[in-house]
Amino acid sequence: MHQAILLLKKIPRGRVATYKELARVCGTSPRAIGSIMGSNTDPINYPCYKVVAASGELGGYSAPGGCKKKAQLLRADGVEIREDKVDQKYFYTFPVSANNHKQT
Repeated sequence: MHQAILLLKKIPRGRVATYKELARVCGTSPRAIGSIMGSNTDPINYPCYKVVAASGELGGYSAPGGCKKKAQLLRADGVEIREDKVDQKYFYTFPVSANNHKQT
């Protein structure tokens, strides 16, 4: 399982991470993170709905229900969505650590 998928469990309730932030931590590109999120086979245990674009836009969601379901899950998690965007106050930044590339 890719490190980016494992990091999803570290995003606190009521917060989201951006594709760009996950890319920074994993040493890859935001586009690659999007592809990795799209291949997540266990969205219940690895909440890929918590990943949004750097602009706050929801981005895609390949699980059943698409972006409507993603918005519903984010709201249930305590994240406000206005005009299909998440405010930056909900953005989570992973701690800078030499161990980021080895998190489980």
